[in-house]
Amino acid sequence: MTFRKYFVLAGITVFSTAGDSLLARGMKALGHVSPHDLSGLLLAILNPWVAAGIFFLLAFFACYMSALSWADLTYVLPATSLAYVLVALIGHFRLHEEISPTRWLGIALIAAGVGSVAAGPSVTSVPEQRESPEVPRAAVSPEVES
Repeated sequence: MTFRKYFVLAGITVFSTAGDSLLARGMKALGHVSPHDLSGLLLAILNPWVAAGIFFLLAFFACYMSALSWADLTYVLPATSLAYVLVALIGHFRLHEEISPTRWLGIALIAAGVGSVAAGPSVTSVPEQRESPEVPRAAVSPEVES
C-alpha cells in the first residue's frame, strides 16, 4: 500500500473522530432537538461546534469515498475503526462521559480486530471477471428509416 492510501485511511479516522466529537459538543450545548422540529434543526447548524462537526464529517465522507474506490468495504471499515477508540478517549477525557468497563472491553476488542484486518489485503481477488451485460437490441430505440 502506498503512503497516499495510508494518508486517506488516517484522514478517515481523524476526520470522523473530530466531526463526531464536535457535533456531540455542539448538540450537548443546544439541548434536545426533535427531528420533527425542522426550524430547530436548521438553527442547530448555525452553532459553530455543529457547523465545524459537519465540515469534518464532509471531509470524512470524501476520504471514505476515495478509499472505497481502491479497497474493499470489508477492509476500509475495520481499518478505519480506530476512530472508535479515539472517540471513546475524547468522550471520556474531553466531554466527561462515563464509559463502563464493558464498553472499554468492546473498544479493546475493536482495536484487536483492527490489527488482524490491517495485516490482510486491501482488495480481494475475484476468480473471474464478469462481462458487463449487453443491452438487448429491442431496448435500444429504433432509428427512423427514411
